[in-house]
Amino acid sequence: MEQEPQDFENRLDLSALHESIQRIREQFSTILIGQTAQIDMLLCALLSNGHVLIEGVPGLAKTLMSRTLAQCINARFSRIQFTPDLMPTDVLGTTIFNPKSQEFSYHKGPVFSNIVLIDEINRAPAKTQAALFEVMEERTVTNSGTTWRMEEPFFVMATQNPVEHEGTYRLPEAQVDRFLFKLEIGYPELEEEVRILEAHHSRPAFQALEKLEPAITKEAVLEARQLITKVHVEKPLMEYITSIVAGTRNHKSISLGASPRASIAILTGAKAFAAIQGRDFITPEDVRYILLPALRHRIVLSAEAEMEGRKTDRVINSIADTVDVPR
Repeated sequence: MEQEPQDFENRLDLSALHESIQRIREQFSTILIGQTAQIDMLLCALLSNGHVLIEGVPGLAKTLMSRTLAQCINARFSRIQFTPDLMPTDVLGTTIFNPKSQEFSYHKGPVFSNIVLIDEINRAPAKTQAALFEVMEERTVTNSGTTWRMEEPFFVMATQNPVEHEGTYRLPEAQVDRFLFKLEIGYPELEEEVRILEAHHSRPAFQALEKLEPAITKEAVLEARQLITKVHVEKPLMEYITSIVAGTRNHKSISLGASPRASIAILTGAKAFAAIQGRDFITPEDVRYILLPALRHRIVLSAEAEMEGRKTDRVINSIADTVDVPR
């Protein structure tokens, strides 16, 4: 979402970041049709040092989105296809004995990269899911008493099919809570799909991706992360965030409310969103824009609410509507 420029003077110099974001958006527009809101949330998560879970049926360019992001920041990219027989060592790596040197050596798995796409994460067994906990939270992998730290930026994008699809199951709450945002991608509008066909007819997207020039360096991403931490937040806005999150803990339609990690996710996401719009302070509108991606995977509806067909996003919005907006 591109907001209209406003008449104010920043205390932080965000001009370089704003220009970089514009270049990334332009690069994305040459590869993907539509999905501008999802792309902005992707950039917010990257700049907030978080991870993203993307839900949608197959064929909606989720893999293409992740490869485009890696190309835009000139980062190393790896893709891991999750399957029911996938083992933790297939993701993290394994220790192998070398008979020539008579020593053990560690062979790093595909998770050792900058942008890691985990495809169909909800098809893997629980043991493999648990292997991701440390690397996503601590940015480290421990094997045989030795700890390896991930190279920054380290960003995990995971895709999942809707749980109604055959061979899928709900991820445990402890797993999904590691993701800063959950994005939902639906079918394109008719006009967008026509444009997709026209673009593919002239040049398939993956051919266009090969010619994409980086829009920002990895070093600039790390600098931007430090800059975003300095975005100003008034205390009434912090109270606004916590009041909404607290409202999920005693709502009749929710059996499991959001933890303080959800409040932190909303705060950091809103700061990043304000920064990519060129502002060094957040507004209530920033909070509301971040609310659904940051909360929808962190609450569990009650059985009665699910039977009645209530939707998580609608329940979250109804809670937010009852909280006074600071001005």
